[in-house]
Amino acid sequence: MTGLDAITLSVLQAALQQVCDEMDLTFSRAAFSPVIAEANDRSDGIYSAVDGSLIAQGSQGLPVFVGVMQYSTKTVIEMIADGRCLAPEPGDIYIVNDPYLGGTHLMDVRFVMPVYRAGKIFCWLSNTGHWPDIGGSVPGGFSASATAVEQEGLRLPPVKLFKKGVLDPEIYAIICSNIRVADQRIGDIRAQAAALLIGQDRLNGILDRYGDETVTKAIAELRRRAAEQMRANISAIPDGTYRSKAFVDSDGVVNEPLTIALAVEKKGDALTFDFTGSSKPCAGPMNSVLATTLSSVYLAMRHIFPDVPISAGAFEPLEVKRPEGTFLDAKYPRPVSGCAAEVSQRIAEAVFAAMVQALPDKVTAAPAGSSGNFALGGSDPARGRDYVMYQISGGGYGGNSAHDGLTNGCSTIGISKSPPVEIMEQAFPVLYRHYALREGSGGAGKHRGGFGLAYEVEILRGEARASFVMDHGRFGPQGALGGEDGQPNSVTVFRDGEEHIPPHLSKEQDIPLKAGDRVRVGTPGGGGYGDPRERDPKLVARDVQLGYYTAEQAKDLFGTEAQAS
Repeated sequence: MTGLDAITLSVLQAALQQVCDEMDLTFSRAAFSPVIAEANDRSDGIYSAVDGSLIAQGSQGLPVFVGVMQYSTKTVIEMIADGRCLAPEPGDIYIVNDPYLGGTHLMDVRFVMPVYRAGKIFCWLSNTGHWPDIGGSVPGGFSASATAVEQEGLRLPPVKLFKKGVLDPEIYAIICSNIRVADQRIGDIRAQAAALLIGQDRLNGILDRYGDETVTKAIAELRRRAAEQMRANISAIPDGTYRSKAFVDSDGVVNEPLTIALAVEKKGDALTFDFTGSSKPCAGPMNSVLATTLSSVYLAMRHIFPDVPISAGAFEPLEVKRPEGTFLDAKYPRPVSGCAAEVSQRIAEAVFAAMVQALPDKVTAAPAGSSGNFALGGSDPARGRDYVMYQISGGGYGGNSAHDGLTNGCSTIGISKSPPVEIMEQAFPVLYRHYALREGSGGAGKHRGGFGLAYEVEILRGEARASFVMDHGRFGPQGALGGEDGQPNSVTVFRDGEEHIPPHLSKEQDIPLKAGDRVRVGTPGGGGYGDPRERDPKLVARDVQLGYYTAEQAKDLFGTEAQAS
């Protein structure tokens, strides 16, 4: 079959998407670590054999990886071409986590595999999984006061972890010798590789059925249509320049805010994003590598125009000027553990704050914008083994023109969800004393922001060290068009009955804990949308009756009298 009618094109688009979705499901179901198996902190995709550009990505994969994995795949292709990396053979799988080679932070480990047809590479399959530990100075890799990337963990350039389908014992031994709880990583490694092999099998089935030529034509046409659809959406935006700012609490070392300054120029059917005026490279781990910065812009636009198919074509009308000389274009050896989970969300927030001026009916107020990275590493005397626990958390989404923000939604950059409390308590020596809605945390507005999450974890046995790399502790998520900001992040540690609040509010590392000590976290609520005084009094009364706000808060925030039932 060589034709490319509309029905065939639609079928192939869905088939390529299904390949990626099946890889995602395989990865999660086979992985050992709760952060992958339960929280779904992973992604899978198909990439061009020529330049690594995105062909398709799983609908359940993290949006922040939509741009990142195409850059890391491109890097592998380029390094093979110039001899810096061994040439591929069928069955080879490369591993890479170097942030400066098209990556994010070190914990996001990527596997890249060529798919061969008739002896030539037809495309590349790639996936990313968040490993709960990659070595470094603190368990979990989130070193809040790191000043060099080496302090954050093991950095891997593209090397063959699997050669002709066989795990290389020497490379595997090097990795295991540099990370904590290494005996548990084999489960994640095998799951990550299995996902790619499933993808290869399913993709070959499609190619066998429709033919390589037809599928190649479909890929090119889908890319063209994605670009055309994005351009059509952009054309509806009024020409002009839209400016905004977003702020990172601190870099974890210097206790001063970092500024993301953004100017978005709309002209014709294209957008140009300029971060001139943003803060200079910082001492601590809140630098962002270029691939993450670009991907953050792409994912923000995906939130605004979700109807555009996921393809490299969707990015063609988006020009991002390289933010050289700022903390959004980190170079070696700048630390970057906060780039993917936190700085990326501040970049997206800046995009939302600019674009809501142009598209008030399409863009929301700022969401919680923090992954709530909480890592706990210690020893469990009852089981006689060490552990590394990694907790991510949801927060409130921003209100919009039609309704209130979602409560306890996943982060802006992904679909990752908090692992079930029961799973965490089963896997680690902890007890969740409290896990509930963070009432009152949504920013007031005509349509208020969604509420964050409040939880408290107690250490049951042994000793541990806690580390946090979060954000929005100093500034809450921005309201839009007169709406109020959401409540900021809150972290409190209870040791020996005394309260400890991190000096950087949402960032600190190596806090020693023992049995009976507790950590309490309140995640941000979303920003409010529109004037709070315009909120429907019936909605205010409902919120008071449900206990979201007290009657006094409702009067202060919305100017409306309401009584709890």
